[in-house]
Amino acid sequence: MANQNSRPKAVVFDMDGLMFNTEDLYWQVGSELLRRRGRQYTRELCDAMMGLQPQPAFQTMIDWHGLSDTWEKLAAESDEIYFSFLDRYPVQVMPGLWELLDALEAAGIPKAIGTSSQRRTLETLLGRFQLQDRFAFTLTAEDIRHSKPHPEIYLKASERFGLPPQEVAVLEDSQAGCRAAIAAGTVAVAVPGPHSRHHDFSQASLVIDTLADRRLYQLLGLSPVGG
Repeated sequence: MANQNSRPKAVVFDMDGLMFNTEDLYWQVGSELLRRRGRQYTRELCDAMMGLQPQPAFQTMIDWHGLSDTWEKLAAESDEIYFSFLDRYPVQVMPGLWELLDALEAAGIPKAIGTSSQRRTLETLLGRFQLQDRFAFTLTAEDIRHSKPHPEIYLKASERFGLPPQEVAVLEDSQAGCRAAIAAGTVAVAVPGPHSRHHDFSQASLVIDTLADRRLYQLLGLSPVGG
């Protein structure tokens, strides 16, 4: 494991499926969006869209099913379904998140969010859990040109931290996100969820089951707060 001098000095969190259990919600949204068009949302399509920005994600859906909609129309309709479903499928924080945030703050390690979701979605979720002030900055789909697995979002995050990428740890739950973190040269930590356990994380520096995994704490040089 990394020694003290080589430990990451900052951490970037993905959001969906990593901080919040929103992948279940996105499954319902995708299913409803395609049900209205007489199509089916499958695990294979979900995998192909996971971790992408809205434009490439919905273009994938269009190409997959030969839809006549524009990606903008699908994105707008998806947003309408998403926000109408928020209370029907309550979002919760993923296990270990609160404790990890506390430990990072106790150690003085700065943290940020790098998500392919839109800023409205990010702000809604952070607001629900009063998390807005716990991150140095946030990057969303509106802040980058290239979707994961392109490394742009994590290169930009490293630049915002004022650190070389190899001194930044990235926590991701999807294959596309991990590929972006690896391509950026950051320390990629995969935290697969129920929707992504079958993804390929073989190139990640560390693969763990939850944010509470003590191997993550060791990598980051953290001690559990109160533990």
